[in-house]
Amino acid sequence: MTSSPASKKPPFFGWRVVTATFILAIFGWGVGFYGPPIYLQMVVQRTGWSVTLVSTAVTLHFLVGAAVVANLPRLYRLLSVPVVTVTGAAFLAVGVGGWSVADQPWHLFAAALLTGTGWVAMGAAAVNAIISPWFIRSRPAALSMAYNGASVGGVIFSPLWVMLIASSGFSQAAFIVGISMVATVAALAVLVFSKSPETLGQSPDGLQPGQLVSRTAPSLAATLPRGLLWRDRRFITLAVGMAAGLFAQIGLLAHLFSIMVPVFGSQTAGLLMGGATLSAIAGRTSIGWLMPISADRRLIASASYGVQIIGSLTLLAAGGETTAAMIVGVLLFGLGIGNATSLPPLIAQVEFNKADVSRVVPLIVALSQAAYALAPALFGIARTIADPAVFLLAIAIQCFAVTAFLYGRPKRPFGGPKRTINQVSDVP
Repeated sequence: MTSSPASKKPPFFGWRVVTATFILAIFGWGVGFYGPPIYLQMVVQRTGWSVTLVSTAVTLHFLVGAAVVANLPRLYRLLSVPVVTVTGAAFLAVGVGGWSVADQPWHLFAAALLTGTGWVAMGAAAVNAIISPWFIRSRPAALSMAYNGASVGGVIFSPLWVMLIASSGFSQAAFIVGISMVATVAALAVLVFSKSPETLGQSPDGLQPGQLVSRTAPSLAATLPRGLLWRDRRFITLAVGMAAGLFAQIGLLAHLFSIMVPVFGSQTAGLLMGGATLSAIAGRTSIGWLMPISADRRLIASASYGVQIIGSLTLLAAGGETTAAMIVGVLLFGLGIGNATSLPPLIAQVEFNKADVSRVVPLIVALSQAAYALAPALFGIARTIADPAVFLLAIAIQCFAVTAFLYGRPKRPFGGPKRTINQVSDVP
C-alpha cells in the first residue's frame, strides 16, 4: 500500500533559505563591500576630486552602515525581514547610481548615506537573522554556506564592475547592477524570506518534534537587561575580539595587493588575492561542517586568528623577496578571512539567551564595522614608515583579538558540566 501524495512530508525549507541567503550575500558584499574601493577610483577619475575627499565618503558609507545595523532587530519588528531586505537593496541601488553621477561633493555624501544604509540589510547581521530561525544544531554549516556568498561576491563583482564600467560607463553599470539586484532580492523576499518555520509547519533543522530533545532542556543563560549587556564580560570580549580581528584583516587586505605588485606584477598579484578568497571559503566551510556541537567556539576563533598571525609572520619574514613564502603567507592569512565574520555569531549562539542573541549579533557587527572603516587609514600611516610595519601592526592587533576571545571564555567549576548547544541560546 502506498501513501497518498497529500501525506508526503514536504522537504525541509531551511536549505532553500540558505541558498537564497547565499545569493543575497553575493549582492550585498559585491555591491556594498567590494564596490566602494572601485567607486572611489571611478569618482576620482571622473571628477578630479582628491582621494582624501572621496575616501571620506567611503568611510561615511561604512560608519552609517554601523549605525543602521545596530537597529536592524527593531526594523525587522516594525517592517518585517522581507520589507527591510528589499528596501535595503533599493537604497543600495539608488545610492550607487548617486556615486556614478555626483558632480558636487554633497551629492557624493548623500549617495554614501544611501549605500551605507542599504547594504547592511544584506550584510552579516542580516544573513544571521534570516538563517537563525531555521537551524540550531546545523547552524554552523548553514551560516558558513550562506556567508560564502560574501566571498563569492568579491570574486564575481570586483572584475564585473571593472568590465561593465569599461564597456558602458559608471552610470550605466550602476543601472544594470542596481536593477538586477533589486529584482533578484525582491523575488527572494517573496518566494523565500517571507516564509518561516511556523508558517510552513516545520521545525529547526527539519527535525520531528519528538527529536527536538534540546528544546526541552533548561537554559543556563538568563536574559540580560539592555543596560547590563554593555557590562557583560562575554559581550564586551566578543565585540572587542570581532572588531579587532576585522580591523587587522581589512587594514592588511587594503594594502596587500599594492605591496605584492612590485614582487609579482599586477596580474599575478590579482590571482594571489583571488587565492586568498578561495582560502577564505575553504576555511569557513571546513569549520562550519566539521566543528563539533560541543566545541569551545572561542578557542576555534582564536585558532583561526592564530593561523592568520602565522600568515602575517610568514609575509613579514619574506621581506618582499621570497616569493614562495609570500604565497604561503597570503594563503594562510586567507584561511581565516571568512571565519572572522561567521564565528562570532556562532559564539553568541552558545553564550547568550535566544532573546539576547538577536541584540548581540547586530551590535557586534555594528561595532566591528565602525572600527574597520578606519582601518585602511591607520594601516596607510603605518605603511609610510615601512611596508613591514603593516604586517607588524596586523600581528599585534590580531594577538589582541585572540586575548579578548580567550579572556571571555565562560568560567565553570573544576569538573563541572560543559555547556552545550542543548542548554543555551535556542531554548525557548
